[in-house]
This record gives sequence, structure tokens and C-alpha cells, in this order.
Amino acid sequence: MLTLQEIRNNPDKYIPVLKALSYAEKEALFYSWRLYARPEQVEPEGLGKNGKFIWLAKCGRGFGKTRMFSEWVIEKARWGGYKNISLVGAAADEVRMIQIEGESGILACSPRNYYPNYQPSKKELIWPNGAKAQIFYGTEPEKARGAQSDLIWGDELCKWKYPQETLDNLLMGLRLGKNPLCGISTTPKPTKTIRELVKRADIIVTGGSTLDNAINLAGPFMQTIIAKYKGTRLEKQEIFAQILEDNPNALWHRDWIDNSRVASISDLDRIVVAIDPAASHDEEGSNETGIIVAGKRKENKVDHYYILDDVTIIGTPEQWANRAISAYNKWGADKIVAEKNNGGDMVESTLHNSDKTVPVKLVWASRGKITRAEPISLLYEQGRCHHVGTFEALEDQMCEYVPGDDSPDRMDALVWAITEIMSGFTSTALDANGKAII
Repeated sequence: MLTLQEIRNNPDKYIPVLKALSYAEKEALFYSWRLYARPEQVEPEGLGKNGKFIWLAKCGRGFGKTRMFSEWVIEKARWGGYKNISLVGAAADEVRMIQIEGESGILACSPRNYYPNYQPSKKELIWPNGAKAQIFYGTEPEKARGAQSDLIWGDELCKWKYPQETLDNLLMGLRLGKNPLCGISTTPKPTKTIRELVKRADIIVTGGSTLDNAINLAGPFMQTIIAKYKGTRLEKQEIFAQILEDNPNALWHRDWIDNSRVASISDLDRIVVAIDPAASHDEEGSNETGIIVAGKRKENKVDHYYILDDVTIIGTPEQWANRAISAYNKWGADKIVAEKNNGGDMVESTLHNSDKTVPVKLVWASRGKITRAEPISLLYEQGRCHHVGTFEALEDQMCEYVPGDDSPDRMDALVWAITEIMSGFTSTALDANGKAII
């Protein structure tokens, strides 16, 4: 197959030929993915043979995985006879904005004479030859149950809230056609789902780094991502797409989280929303304001704790206050707990400006973060803390936090939330205004 690199290497040979092509031929060539694709961006040899029906592409950020799988889906629908396709992403906005409408999504990669009809309200794409793609989300595993398909593209598996449940339901429905296939594109995380997936006998794993696609990436992006990760453990994961082992020095371990994870929970005794306000809220330099929802109930007379939601935001005080109050109402929480180190009493007044009826408790971080975090880490090790679904960013922060480092926002909010609902917890002191000092 002729490639763009070959044309660049032999311009005298190919440019006259290209100039002689008709407009229709040039357009067809323009939309020929195999002309542009790097070898590692095309379907691997052996897929669909000898029982190998899953293709996992674990790639660094900016590798070009969205483009490669958009083109893969189009090629299969147009020429491969695949008629019942499932498109799956972390959430509705990601499927729409990345897999379908994104710069490298299916619509952008589709030629005019094979352009699908996208019907957002029906959550489907229909191509001119009748091939149809239905849309599913990693937040709604039950809706994938019973969905029959002959082709699946699951994007950013590690971001799905319920990765194992959603993937299991999809694969159970992969039973149409002569040679059903599943493609999964993701920047890998050392989650239980990924670790088990790569061990399957029916999978082909390919990979690639951010640097492989550097020629097509903007300079500022490359400078930013290299500066952020170079020399760190996460460089291997985010740039070189390696599946990391647990950080031995971290306060939390992924196995603790994975082994106690649940899909749902009910009948909680208490629920709180905890906020770790950002130190600044200017548009360009703002940190995240960590906002975590947690609950508690007794099981065999022992308290267990549940992380229900992570609605962390980068925004103004008014925006994070509205987000926290929305979570308070959604989950029927008892109160909002907020750290007052950044903002003082402004934190409480901001929340009450949005809703005066919401109970707010301000806490002051007088002790070191490690002193506050260690008891919570111990609860995870004991199997008494459970994540309801997957919270990718929060779990990354927890499993990379090494005592002595600056503690991240989501993790701090989690510590405040569980500390508040722990039975028998007594604050060390009260400040002059009667606020709890922890």
C-alpha cells in the first residue's frame, strides 16, 4: 500500500502521477487512511484469526488513537460488511465531542460520498449503506446489556466509571456477523480491568508513545506534556503508555481500591460533601477545587465508607459553590464540609450566597496532611472504604501521593469527607469562632 512517507521519499516518481488524477480520484486518495497511517496505527495482523477478536491499543497521549479507530470503524462499515456497531466512551459528551464530532472523530474522517447521518437524540449513526452505530457510555453499564453488535469501539476504557461491567455486557452482545471484533483505545492505567484484559488469550495488544506522533502535534502541547511528566513515574504511563506497577512509596495502593470497589450502594446512614477550595481562581492559573461526596453505613457492626461522586471543578468560588450544593441536593447529604485555610470565612459565605439553608461546617487544617491522611489510608487497607464505580483522576492522585509531597485537591477533599463521618472522631480543638480544627 502506497504511503505518504513513500511519496515524500520519491517525489519525482509520484507527483506527476498524482497531478494526473481526476478530482474524484484525488478526493478518494485524500480520504485513504492507509496513505497517512503509521504502521502501528493500522489493524494488527492476526486480528479476527485464531480466536483473537479483541484489539487493545494502549497509547500515550496525543498518539493519534482517536483518528486510527475512527478510520477503522469507517473502513469496517464501508468495506468490511459490518452493520451493527457499538461506540462506547466514558460519558455522553466524550462520545459526541471526541469519537463522533471531534477533530479526528468519525464525522471529520468520513468522505462526502460515505457520510453518516448522526442522530444525537437517538444516539446513533447511520451510513449510506445501512450500517448503524449505537452509542453507549461507561457510566451506564446496564444499557449495554443485550445490545447486539458485530463491531465495538471502546475509547479511553480507563476513564469509564464502570469499566468491567460495561465491557462485559458489550462483549456478551458481540455475537452478530461472521467475524465480530472489538477495538479498545486507551492511555493505560494500572487498574484491575486493564491488568486482567492484557492477560486474555483472545487479545492482541499494540501500543505507541506520544513521541511517535510529534510531527502532527502542536509545539505548545509537546512542551507542556514533556515538562509535566518528564522524569516522573507518570512519564512511562502518559507518554510511553506503559502499565505501571504500584508506587511502593504511595500512601494508597490500587489493589486496595480495586478489591473493595462496588457498583452500587443504598441505605447509607450519613452522606457529606467535602470541599478543598483552590488557592486561586484566576482563569489561567487556577487549581482545581476538590469536591467529593462520601457516605457511611454499618456492616456487621463495623463502619464502612463509600465514595459516591467526584465533582471537582476548576472555577470561580461561585461556580464551585453551586457545584457542591448541587451534589448536596442530588445525594441528600447531611452537610457540606469545607476547608477554610484557603479563603477563611469567605468559603462559608460563598456557599450561603448560593443557598442559605445548606448546613456548612468549616474545618481548619492545623495538623500535617500526612497525619490526617494516614488513618484514612488504613481504612482502605482494611477493606472498609469502597468506591462506587471508578474515579480515574481521584484514584490517580491517591495512588501517586507520597508523604511529603504537596497533597492534591481531590484527595484532600476525600480525607475531609471520610474524617467527618468517622464514628468516634473528635477534633483536637476548636478555633476562636467554634470551628473544628482537624
